[in-house]
Amino acid sequence: MSERETTRLVAWAQEMRAVHARLRAALRLTLESDEMAIDDLLLYCRGFCAALDGHHRGEDRTLFPAIAAAHPDLRQVLRKLTQDHSMIDYLLGSLQAAAGRSAGPDELRRHLEGIGAIMENHFRYEERMLLTVLESLDLHVDPQEALGPL
Repeated sequence: MSERETTRLVAWAQEMRAVHARLRAALRLTLESDEMAIDDLLLYCRGFCAALDGHHRGEDRTLFPAIAAAHPDLRQVLRKLTQDHSMIDYLLGSLQAAAGRSAGPDELRRHLEGIGAIMENHFRYEERMLLTVLESLDLHVDPQEALGPL
């Protein structure tokens, strides 16, 4: 395998780490602003929700099927990660419903903190189980298609 090919393969693991880091930072920024006006908080919440949802949709549509094809032994892991995506999607829907009815900042923060706790647990498991696999995954798609628009 050429050095260029090896670099491209290892890039998938680096790309996942980078996407997770950006989502963690977005959530942290949203939660750390004590004096943020409700309209700003709603804007950050909606942006964060869209980014996290896009990341999970990319994984479900493109990345996970490629991993399952190359590593059938990981299907159970991928099933658990997909279930996590469904749970996080439900929590995002609850946050969006709260935002839609103009819930106060404290309620929105509680929603975000709950999503953050589940998200962090999910990311750690995903990284532990998949980063090594991603370093050898032969997948020829745009990273945004596989990991979302971040």
